[in-house]
Amino acid sequence: MQERLPTHLWADALVRRALNSGAAAFIVQRGDASRGDVLVKVAELNGQARLYGPAMAMDGSRVFMDYAVQGIGPEETEMDSYISRARSRDRDLWVIEVEDRDGRRFLTEPVEKPNGH
Repeated sequence: MQERLPTHLWADALVRRALNSGAAAFIVQRGDASRGDVLVKVAELNGQARLYGPAMAMDGSRVFMDYAVQGIGPEETEMDSYISRARSRDRDLWVIEVEDRDGRRFLTEPVEKPNGH
């Protein structure tokens, strides 16, 4: 089983990658420092966004799912509503928002896309 980087270090690195690439990124909510799940919202600054969250990985590594798979989005207001509900259910949840006109997500982990690839 692969050793997973603590969430607080992982989140800081994601924000740094975005900022270094000219995008804006913010930690909206800090959760459990070592093992909290993360939602990453990527706002394209035109009312559209994508949401990425945890997916199952058999080896314990971080894998993300594009929540379009679950029919969430692309309207940013719909995502904000989903995030609000998720935050109220999970106090250990991290929420990171990236603002990038090109829709870059800055995740280095695998992402399950809406078509299953």
